[in-house]
Amino acid sequence: MILARVAGAVVSTVRADRIQGSSYYIVEPAGSAGDPVGSGIVALDLVGAAPDELVIVSQGSSARQTDSTKDKPIDAVIVGIVDIVEEDGKVVFRK
Repeated sequence: MILARVAGAVVSTVRADRIQGSSYYIVEPAGSAGDPVGSGIVALDLVGAAPDELVIVSQGSSARQTDSTKDKPIDAVIVGIVDIVEEDGKVVFRK
């Protein structure tokens, strides 16, 4: 899993994933304080994330282990919204 920041929405009316009512976002990998550290990817949102939130993203075969994504062509899934990140006993990110 990685930390990522929601950078924007992806709208697609025709999709092969057969997942009803789902949203896709561009997420950019982020450091523990929420700073961007890589290029963006498209991830399916399962938790109701919003733009600019720090989220937890699962990728690869792990992304296909949820009830919604089992046996679907999904490579990245937003599985959590981050409230606090603590590192070495110090809070480095707070929502």
